[in-house]
Amino acid sequence: MQKVTSLQTSYDVIIIGGGIMGASTACFLSQNKDFQGKVLVVERDPTYEFASTSHTNSCMRQQFSTGLNVRISQFAADYVKNLGAYLSDSRVPKLDIQNFGYMYLADTEEMATTLRTNHAVQHAAGAATQLMSREQIAAAYPFYALDDILLGSINTVDEGFFDGQAVFDWQRRIGREAGVEYVAAEVTALNKNTAGNRIESITLSTGQTVSCGQLVNATGSRAARTAAMAGLSLPVEPRKRFTWVFRAEHPLEQPLPLTIDPSGVHVREVSGGTYMAGAHTEEDPAVAFDDFAMDHSLWENHVWPMIATRIPQFEAIKIVSEWAGHYAYNTLDQNAITGPHPDISNFLFLNGFSGHGLQQSPAMGRGTAEWLTYGSYRSLDLSAFHYERIAANAPILEKAVI
Repeated sequence: MQKVTSLQTSYDVIIIGGGIMGASTACFLSQNKDFQGKVLVVERDPTYEFASTSHTNSCMRQQFSTGLNVRISQFAADYVKNLGAYLSDSRVPKLDIQNFGYMYLADTEEMATTLRTNHAVQHAAGAATQLMSREQIAAAYPFYALDDILLGSINTVDEGFFDGQAVFDWQRRIGREAGVEYVAAEVTALNKNTAGNRIESITLSTGQTVSCGQLVNATGSRAARTAAMAGLSLPVEPRKRFTWVFRAEHPLEQPLPLTIDPSGVHVREVSGGTYMAGAHTEEDPAVAFDDFAMDHSLWENHVWPMIATRIPQFEAIKIVSEWAGHYAYNTLDQNAITGPHPDISNFLFLNGFSGHGLQQSPAMGRGTAEWLTYGSYRSLDLSAFHYERIAANAPILEKAVI
């Protein structure tokens, strides 16, 4: 990243947050021939050691409860599979999606009804989701214990996991080569004009002040803190999510879909007899921004027993690695918050993705870049996720949150 002393005094767009959302927006801006401005990305932690982007499980799915989220992931799948073409660069390696799919399991009639309702939404949006009876699941995936299961839902088309780090790295690289500036610093203040309806400049931790035309809040789990600098409220908070990678003494004879157990524990294939599991504690409070401590009792008392119960072949497993990360959790409806603030018109939100950020970043970066350039969307209309619904307390509830 550039040293702070190399900064210009003014930029057309300043993006606070250099994770996947900030990088995607900057990259799309840099490739838009109609955008001729200067872009600065401010990132407080250039190592990304504790960023949500670095702790992602790199998964992608179309099994959402809202049609817009399905279409957002459909674009993401096309973007990942054709990254070199989208970035117009032959150096970009060919990426693909490991289409093992997501397997949602329902053990109550209420959960089964939700799967059926979601299936109708997904089917209408063009997703290849299939509902499966207990008998159908047992025939296709004989390793599950299914005595309590009423229904399953799976999609193996453009649904699984991918190399999210490669997408992130190439977006940053292409953006920088096209003139996007990245700086390692923390924003300490957002400075409004006299009327209070625009952000005129930002102040950095170095004491330097930089003027801006438009400002994007892409600060992940810290989004509410950034918004508060402008006197705005935002229902986004850090929620801790735990991940374990383990090796099975007796690997499965076929790939394991990303299985969402009714308990909330999820587990998926990695490769070569290695698997990845994730969960959160029963009580799911907001945590401190720097709280990444593991809860080892969660694995021993809940996660491992549930995995071994659902997949008896996983009775003998060994943890290879583990970590805790943060969801930027939208407490209103677990959906994205995008677009400009109605009163501070040059302050744009790109927040609250509640664990969907990596897979939604191509569409969100593209859409935000379009809004910054044209003042409207030219591809996928994201206005349903604009801030106005937050102010009106009008949630668009996403039911398929893991």
